[in-house]
Amino acid sequence: MASDAIADIKTTFFQECEEQLAELEAGLLALEGGEADLETVNAIFRAVHSIKGGAGAFHLNDLVRFAHAYETTLDHLRSGQISATPAGTKVMLRAADMLADLVRAARDGGAADIARGDGIIEELVALSGAAEESAANDDGDGMDGLDFTPVQVSFDADSMDEAAAAASDAPLSARYVVEFMPKPALYAKANEAGLLLRELARLGEAVVSCDIGGTPLLPDLDPEGAYLRWTVTLPGDVEEAAIREVFEFVADDCDLDIRREGGASPAPTRAAETQNPDILNLLKTLEAEVQAQQAAASAPSPAQPAPERKAAGSSPAAEKPTAAKAEAGKAAAAANAAQATIRVDIDRVDRLVDLIGELVINQAMLAQRVAEAGLGRGSAVATGLDELERLTREIQDSVMAIRAQPVKPVFQRMSRIVREVAEITGKSVHLITDGENTEVDKTVIERLADPLTHMLRNAIDHGIEDPAKRVAAGKPAEGVVRLSALHRSGRIVIEVADDGAGINRPRVKEIAVRKGLVAPDAVLSDDEIDNLIFAPGFSTAESVSNISGRGVGMDVVKRSIQALGGRISISSRPGAGSTFTMSLPLTLAVLDGMVVSVAGQTLVLPLTAIVETLQPSEASVHSFGTSGQVISVRKALTPLIDVGMRLGFRSAPADSLACVAILVESEGGGRSALLVDAIQDQRQIVVKSLEGNYGHVPGIAAATILGDGRVALILDVDTLVAAGQSISLQQPQAA
Repeated sequence: MASDAIADIKTTFFQECEEQLAELEAGLLALEGGEADLETVNAIFRAVHSIKGGAGAFHLNDLVRFAHAYETTLDHLRSGQISATPAGTKVMLRAADMLADLVRAARDGGAADIARGDGIIEELVALSGAAEESAANDDGDGMDGLDFTPVQVSFDADSMDEAAAAASDAPLSARYVVEFMPKPALYAKANEAGLLLRELARLGEAVVSCDIGGTPLLPDLDPEGAYLRWTVTLPGDVEEAAIREVFEFVADDCDLDIRREGGASPAPTRAAETQNPDILNLLKTLEAEVQAQQAAASAPSPAQPAPERKAAGSSPAAEKPTAAKAEAGKAAAAANAAQATIRVDIDRVDRLVDLIGELVINQAMLAQRVAEAGLGRGSAVATGLDELERLTREIQDSVMAIRAQPVKPVFQRMSRIVREVAEITGKSVHLITDGENTEVDKTVIERLADPLTHMLRNAIDHGIEDPAKRVAAGKPAEGVVRLSALHRSGRIVIEVADDGAGINRPRVKEIAVRKGLVAPDAVLSDDEIDNLIFAPGFSTAESVSNISGRGVGMDVVKRSIQALGGRISISSRPGAGSTFTMSLPLTLAVLDGMVVSVAGQTLVLPLTAIVETLQPSEASVHSFGTSGQVISVRKALTPLIDVGMRLGFRSAPADSLACVAILVESEGGGRSALLVDAIQDQRQIVVKSLEGNYGHVPGIAAATILGDGRVALILDVDTLVAAGQSISLQQPQAA
């Protein structure tokens, strides 16, 4: 049982490490962007310090050793001994990457590149060493810009007596005395008493003394033991909570006593209360009793009438503070409730999502049975079924909200990719992210990392030019890659744009012909040439490198996006750059759809793609070419696509006047009218992957299970619209 408890604690530690690493990278990116404020630097330091403290508890020595060197450099940064230069920030970013590798190696049981870590430690030491050398060369004229003042500590008994006397001479109304004695565990976790003393000295003028009376003689001294007791005197205007915050990570690894001497004692803070569980429990009990008495006093007795709002002789001014306190208490309670969070295993949430899917299917089956039984809409059974449908939708929305997460973690990981590829290629690249808080289903987020990695590598290696070429073309030497996310029409759209040279279409076609992907005499549009880069085995790289040249990157991207039920498009201008747009569903579980009939088959259209439904008339339908048709919708001719013919359900065209036209719009803005035989119903459907259970079918996005147990196909609207866009025309104005 003990081992299970330790395993659970270790799992929690690694979960917290992921959060700390995300905060670390966010802070370093802000530092790289010029936000070198003290709060940002402190947040970076706290993240590394927290990881080091937890790693020491589990004896993760490699992680502790690296985090300790990293923490030392960050401590010099926040004390002003070193500044956040671009070169120094790059070292710290590489150190953050190495720290993440060490955390994952410790979590997964793998091995990290220790040699690489040692090299980064040397760079960190070089940064810190430069600060120490600068401090050593300071001539005392105050011109070196260092605001660090060392804490003087004397181990001489006479000097200690003098320090104690000096402390006793301080004003009696302003003094905190802090006594602490580290335990061996404190040093085993790579913490230092000197670092704690330095933090205390930052709070105010500190008088420090050390008691060495408990130190044994050399033959009896344990190298891993702890024998020194420290006493620090601080001014009385220092907040006690700030003192306790210094010992936040080492409170269990030292004997600590904080007391205030002289003057009136301030009201105890919550931080002070939590140090003594007995006092805290007593205060909570008293608090509960007082609240119960106040509630009993304010509630009217059943045998007595409620008291008047204003008693004789009472003052209105006396009532206002009580009301204000009550409102403040309600606001505080609401704030605490809003901040409360819990950790839930994602497998439990996935199981809940599956059960919701089954609930939706069973609700649809019940509706089908009620309709077959001929029960009217006003019957009690139908009314109850409508209520069940409403509750099912609310539950489904709530569960989807639990699974929804911002894309920020994935976007933050891409910063590392950009730095590494830019360094390998010798290019200067700046990554700009937008819409990081856009939320999407967790399953989609988990499967976004690989395609985004390939696309960013492709944008830097193939899109962004060398600095010399950019300058010659009148561009800044530093290229820009923009990664953005937004919601549009019930889907998430992610764009990867660069300001590079754009797609060299003649070269792309030449390579495609050489590889046998297209015929030499083929006439291709710009869009068709652009999409050749998604062909398996296609690459414009001259030679195979660690980044590109094998022709598998963009092919993987397209297959990954299609596996998510999404699609990808390209927009490129020679000399101005390229934009890759990915359109993905917000969730892979449930969506609203319109159930239609086509040639005896039941199909589903996603409701987010539907603009309106039309009943074709003889005057609105026009023939086009040999077999095409268009329909006039508000003086614009829109392609009329026979879904049954397009999917091969029938060999002869349907009578358009006897069918229903559904006007749909794709992500790219193209519109078409889909011709179906009839509309059956509008309902929530559970999405089932078709590729995972069968394979990719052009024009079909996924499948679902209907209320009668049959399988229905979900149409891929974008594919159908793209096929009909070539005949889109604008109707001329009437004379």
